[in-house]
Order: sequence, then structure tokens, then C-alpha cells
Amino acid sequence: MSDIISQYRIEKEPYYRAVSDEVALYEAAYSVRMPMMLKGPTGCGKTRFVEYMAWKLGKPLITVACNEDMTASDLVGRFLLDASGTRWQDGPLAIAARYGAICYLDEVVEARQDTTVVIHPLTDNRRVLPLEKKGELVHAHPDFQLVISYNPGYQSLMKDLKQSTKQRFGALDFNYPEHAVESEIVAHESGVQGEVAEKLVSIAERSRNLKGHGLDEGVSTRMLVYAGSLIARGVEPKNACRVALVRPITDDPDMRDALDAAVTTFFS
Repeated sequence: MSDIISQYRIEKEPYYRAVSDEVALYEAAYSVRMPMMLKGPTGCGKTRFVEYMAWKLGKPLITVACNEDMTASDLVGRFLLDASGTRWQDGPLAIAARYGAICYLDEVVEARQDTTVVIHPLTDNRRVLPLEKKGELVHAHPDFQLVISYNPGYQSLMKDLKQSTKQRFGALDFNYPEHAVESEIVAHESGVQGEVAEKLVSIAERSRNLKGHGLDEGVSTRMLVYAGSLIARGVEPKNACRVALVRPITDDPDMRDALDAAVTTFFS
């Protein structure tokens, strides 16, 4: 057991800057093993938050990046053929349930709905995972918790969670931090001076005001850290912003010009 689960333990404290009471609320939710749903825009810190909480609670964390090709077998497990014959291999959800890890399904709405229904028995009072192909019923370890995340502002009606799934979870809303806090995060994570971090955040705030007016998403905190990291390593700020902030989020020439102008405003 220790060999299987030890690789998922987070040994070093991840940097996370709390912006409200989310840490205390999550700790309370974990104390009763409430399944949790984290909602917020891409790159605003949801994954880092889960990593931090797993470290703080001293629990292993198994993360699954969901995608439209993911099957139920990818989550729960499958039979494999090798030189010795047929053997069963647990999937990440089964490992977490069996050994007491936190299982984090990142961007869960990207998975097919017929795949996500396998989590239902784990998110009510039963706390079980049926391995139908194996004929086994896994009773979740007392330490097991399920956490999912998604971006509600970037979902179509075809890609949303069913109400029967949503109502099995508690939920925490995430958003980009207010200016001073986000500047602090960018400076800490990238190594740039506070003044530079503040300029980067100002550029991001302008891009976020364009969401729905030419941009699907504004510049995320993660992207600001990328830009700051380039600047900290000697890349000219306008070039760093072009590579890490502007070019990744749009191919529209007019929108690129508008964002480049914002960059020039702060890094003239």
C-alpha cells in the first residue's frame, strides 16, 4: 500500500495565497468528507489550491486531467494482458478510493457524461465504487475525498454537469485575485520585482474586460507568471508579454493590436 500511494504525496509546501476563507471552508468540508466542486476561470489557482490543501491535510493527491476521449475504464481500471496472463489494473479513481487519497478530476466537464456517472456512488452516503468488470465493490477508505473542477464561464449547454451530479458536491467559487494580491502572487512565483508584477496584472485586467467582446478568456494568473518568468530571465518585457500573454489567447489581428497597445502602455 505505501509503495502504491507514496508517489502521490506532496512533500514540499506548494505556494498558495488565500484570498478569502476558502482554506477554512475546505478543511471543514474534508472533515466530513464532503465531495467538493471548484468553479472558476482557467489559470486562476484551482489546481494549486487543491495541491496546497492536500499538503496541509497530509493526504495523497491523485490528479486526473479529464478529456473527451476518457472512458470509465480510464478512471476505474481495466484488465491487461502481459506475459503472465490477464491481470487487473486499478485506475486513478479506484486507487484513490481504495487507499484513501484525494482524487482531483480537473475540468471534469471535458469528460463524457457516461463516464462521469461512475463517480455517483462515491459521492453519496454509500461511498462505494463498483468495479463491474472485475465483480468487486470497493468501499472508499475513510480518508478518501473526491474533488472536481471546471470553468462555468466557458461551457456550452452540451458541456455542463448534470444537476444529478452537481447536487452531490459542495462548491467553492474561484476568480482572479484583486490587484494587490495577484501582483504579490506573480512576483513570488516568477521572481520579478513588485513594480513589474503590478504592470503585468494591469495588462491582464484590461484583457479580462474584453471577455465577450472579442476574447473568449482574458489573461490568466498562470500566464502572468509565465511572462514574469521570462522577464526575470532577461527577456525584454514587451517581447515577454507578446509571447506569454498576447499570442496564446487570440489570433485576431485587431485584438492582438489592442493587447499589444496595452502592453506598450505599461512597458513603453
